[in-house]
Amino acid sequence: MKLSTLKANPKNPRLIKDDKFRKLVKSIEEFPEMLEARPIVVNPEMIVIGGNMRFKACKAAGLKEAPVYMATWGETKDREFIIKDNVSSGENDFDILANEWDSLELDDWGLDVWQAEEETEEKEEKVKCELCGK
Repeated sequence: MKLSTLKANPKNPRLIKDDKFRKLVKSIEEFPEMLEARPIVVNPEMIVIGGNMRFKACKAAGLKEAPVYMATWGETKDREFIIKDNVSSGENDFDILANEWDSLELDDWGLDVWQAEEETEEKEEKVKCELCGK
């Protein structure tokens, strides 16, 4: 659906900070297929009730269209969905993350994780190079 037909929800309580937003935009640019699995959810008035930050990131990434799911639940369930869609009910097993995943990749994908000192220095060098172009 054309993003221009959708409306951001002015009552959306979810926020995203600059660094996390940049990571979300980057993830959409690099892996747009994720949007098929997690479409933006709208009500019949085309107001986004699920995926407001993805909607914003899609626009920032220059997309003109994105997958959309039309929910016809009614205002009470829409409000419930807005909150439940953003509640994190699980926890991460940091032993598995530490042993099976790369912390720099996880950080790049938006997961707040530990970083070994050399990884932190490597990341800082990468940021300096991106800023100066060298």
